[in-house]
Amino acid sequence: MISRSSQPRRVAVIGAGWAGLAAAVRAVQLGHRVSLFEAARQPGGRARSVPATLPDGREVVLDNGQHILIGAYTDTLALMRTVGVDPERALLRRPLALCFPDGSGLRLPDWPAPLDAAWGIARARDWRWGERLALLRTALGWRRAGFTCDAAASVADLCATLPPRLQREFIEPLCVSALNTPMAQASGTVFLRVLKDALFSQRGGSHLLLPRLPLGELLPEAALRWLAARGAAVHLGERAVVGLGERAAVPLAGADGTAPTWAVAGQPFDAVLLAVAAQNVAPALAGLAQAATEKIANQVQAWQAHAAGLRYEAITTVYAQAAADEAATLPLPMLALRPDAQHPAQFVFDRDAITGDGHGNNAATRLLAFVVSASDGERASVEAAVVRQARAQLGLAVTPVRTLTEKRATFACTPGLARPPQRIAPGLLACGDYVQGPYPATLEGAVRSGLAAAEALG
Repeated sequence: MISRSSQPRRVAVIGAGWAGLAAAVRAVQLGHRVSLFEAARQPGGRARSVPATLPDGREVVLDNGQHILIGAYTDTLALMRTVGVDPERALLRRPLALCFPDGSGLRLPDWPAPLDAAWGIARARDWRWGERLALLRTALGWRRAGFTCDAAASVADLCATLPPRLQREFIEPLCVSALNTPMAQASGTVFLRVLKDALFSQRGGSHLLLPRLPLGELLPEAALRWLAARGAAVHLGERAVVGLGERAAVPLAGADGTAPTWAVAGQPFDAVLLAVAAQNVAPALAGLAQAATEKIANQVQAWQAHAAGLRYEAITTVYAQAAADEAATLPLPMLALRPDAQHPAQFVFDRDAITGDGHGNNAATRLLAFVVSASDGERASVEAAVVRQARAQLGLAVTPVRTLTEKRATFACTPGLARPPQRIAPGLLACGDYVQGPYPATLEGAVRSGLAAAEALG
């Protein structure tokens, strides 16, 4: 049940990615008067739909990167339901499986947690009993410690006593899929938090949820319709710059004294929720340069200096089509791959198996999505390497159709990382997956930060 604010405020939300949409929806639920500004003509931010053309001329809708949700993303799933999207229809739900093309790896049954994890580990194919027992002992140790560790510990430090094969074929792919950061550089604290929520907290928390619908239909478009139907003003294709107006008489929760009135697109607002990437905060606040008081200017500069310490990782998704004479269907909708210097992808997804194309009246696309986390190569070289990897590890001849690289897809989730706080100045709050919080750069992290920013208004 959402409690409505006793003091409705004029709230500007800048950015219609998943954090901004979550913030706008929650602010409307709390009774505030919301205006949403998005510089692009399409909502979704780094999780959006893009058009593509197959070699046979068919038009298809892809995503700007192959995304994975899990059952533990409770706030994201709840937000989808709020705006009218049914997760059971929109997402392909499967128990967690981190399997390789040769069938080795881990599969969890659809059982209550943590029995599903224990059984999956005990029955993992091609693992020796000593390896299984080592992982069970380590997992029990994490649980006894309350899934906490030294802030300076990396995932590699946490797993140093595990057999090398388990580190290579279980921990590394799990870490990359959850934190988008190699285990030697990834935060052990955040990794344990994700493991706790996914594997040890609730039935179905570890389930893989793969989008059947384009990402635009999964949340952004439905959220815009929901907001418009409830009186929120939605401005797409409008780059908003924050300025400063006269002082307001209504104090914000947590602020000292009265908060300033903010000016966005020539309109006055009592609060601004900045749901843009960290590197885009400075351009959004360019209008403060002349009008800000010394105190506000210092607060903004301190926040920006903090955010400047973030380091980013690129993710490349290569959409490739299998040859017409190939049996392109994978044994599972998602497979782990064995990356090396010549074969960069960590995962491959069977798009037809996920979306249902090739069944009923939908012609099969034979599209596979190869995901390369921490990508640093040029497009042509990455595509060529993925073609080699498909032949070597899947036995398939593929042709790249479209390759998409998000250069700042995620922040590097490293040990001891101090992420920037939510509050920039009184009535000026940041939200996004990079803001302080327990989760890595994921859709759930973005949604949670947006909800928290809206709730901080009071």
